[in-house]
Amino acid sequence: MISIIIPVFNEAAQITARLQALQTLREWGCELLVVDGGSSDNSVELAEPWADKVLLAGLGRATQMNMGAQHASQKLLLFLHLDTQLPADLSSQRDVLLAAQWGFFSVCFDSRSPAMAVIASLMNLRSRLSWVATGDQAIFINAKLFSRLGGYANIPLMEDVEICKRLRKLLRPTLLSLTVQTSARRWQQRGLVKTVVSMWYLRLLYFWGASPKSLAAIYYPNLKFPEAKASNDKY
Repeated sequence: MISIIIPVFNEAAQITARLQALQTLREWGCELLVVDGGSSDNSVELAEPWADKVLLAGLGRATQMNMGAQHASQKLLLFLHLDTQLPADLSSQRDVLLAAQWGFFSVCFDSRSPAMAVIASLMNLRSRLSWVATGDQAIFINAKLFSRLGGYANIPLMEDVEICKRLRKLLRPTLLSLTVQTSARRWQQRGLVKTVVSMWYLRLLYFWGASPKSLAAIYYPNLKFPEAKASNDKY
């Protein structure tokens, strides 16, 4: 049915509660895979009772999600950020999901701020017009199609944008009416205006040809990512 792949890194503060919320999905056949990127806290130990598999990978969501896909056994791969919550009635869309080649959800934030509601609306509009989603929107891809594509590109940032651009050249996405809820903590910690400006600045640099590695150095100044594998390496 569905393999839910969750990349994590130093998420001990919230990993238990987030994984507990997904247990009902395991009851109707979803496989839950957590892929740790080298956490220095006890994220791995906390995840083990609540997942079908807990895997260890190098740092970087693309690397982690590719490893999860390698160990997944189900027809559909759903890539989920830990601070994004799937809709409670996801099972009502099971047949739609399983018939899809790829797609993503609409998104809202766990904040009552009118500004965050506007940002979510603009994100949803942009992704529906461009067929390019962010990882916060829980991108899902048929496992055979994912394998044929070679998985996520081994880049430390913009991996979600890059794979959507490859997918949209092949076929249009399935756009679900269900909404996932994601955390506003990044916006709250960095500041609303600063985060918006920073994200669009990085997108423009990427559009103009800047390397994902240089963009990651800006976005994650305190993290050092391993060197990416050659682009023709299978995920």
